[in-house]
Amino acid sequence: MASPEGQSETAPRSAAPPLLDLKLVFVTGKGGVGKTTVAGALALLAAQRGQRVLACEIDPTGALAALFEVGPVGFAPREVAPNLFAMSMDTEASLREYLKHSLRVPLIGRIGPLATAFDFVATAAPGVRDILTVGKLCFEVRERTYDLVVVDAPATGHVVSLLAAPQAINELVKVGLIRSQTDWILQILSDHARTGVVAVTTPEEMPVAETIELTGRLQAETSVALSAVIVNRVLPELFGRREEEVFARLCEPDLAAQLSAAAGGDVGPILDGARLAVTLRRAGAVHLDALRDGLDPTVPLLLLPYLFTRFPGLRTTRQVASALSDELGF
Repeated sequence: MASPEGQSETAPRSAAPPLLDLKLVFVTGKGGVGKTTVAGALALLAAQRGQRVLACEIDPTGALAALFEVGPVGFAPREVAPNLFAMSMDTEASLREYLKHSLRVPLIGRIGPLATAFDFVATAAPGVRDILTVGKLCFEVRERTYDLVVVDAPATGHVVSLLAAPQAINELVKVGLIRSQTDWILQILSDHARTGVVAVTTPEEMPVAETIELTGRLQAETSVALSAVIVNRVLPELFGRREEEVFARLCEPDLAAQLSAAAGGDVGPILDGARLAVTLRRAGAVHLDALRDGLDPTVPLLLLPYLFTRFPGLRTTRQVASALSDELGF
């Protein structure tokens, strides 16, 4: 297990700090669970509460910009909402910025031969790109340009290698400039009061299993804390026990026919939809129980409602931010 210098590898991790008190949050999850939407909503919520926030997407697909209904964002942060800035990671631009700030090398345009060399090294050692990505994010935290940096991180299958890269480099390089750089990066990543991971899942078997596996890998392979697990697309409980008994009677053919006659139309599809919602809710409850059993009880578990929308935009982002606000007790 990777751990901060001087900390016992068997020392228990303390309870996660309040989510918006962190300075750097990596939002991850299995593909398709809505991690980008949650990352955007978390950033928006913090901005609405007066924090200066940077939202960064690692994969430059433009999905994060779509959440705020703005054009594509680049490496240079741009304001997409009051107090909220967005950027897309670019490792070559990150290298350019690193050379400018750390080595004070004046660079104009493309890096040229250095970029070719970097591409070669990065292909041979993929961790180099991860270092430039994590280093850029930690740099923003160190410089205190923003109150909070929210990262739309890679999916659960890849985020551990991203977060473990500084430790891996640190174990290989014992002295010199690279070692000094990874030292301060690790200090930020290992500080559980400043940095954390938010795992997004849905109440389904595979996403829950991946989330539980991720929690173990984070603890075993990185020094970054799991700050919260957010369960997205949770269906509401439609009926209590007595209401369910009434509903079961209404589904009987004779009563359903009487109900259709009173309503002036066929209520069968409505009853079928309600029955399906109850079934899905119960199936989801089983997976939620498995998730609770597999998590450290000190890790907050937040539930977000199912929003029946096909194309997430600013309205959806605001709705998710509002639901997050409720779950966090604001």
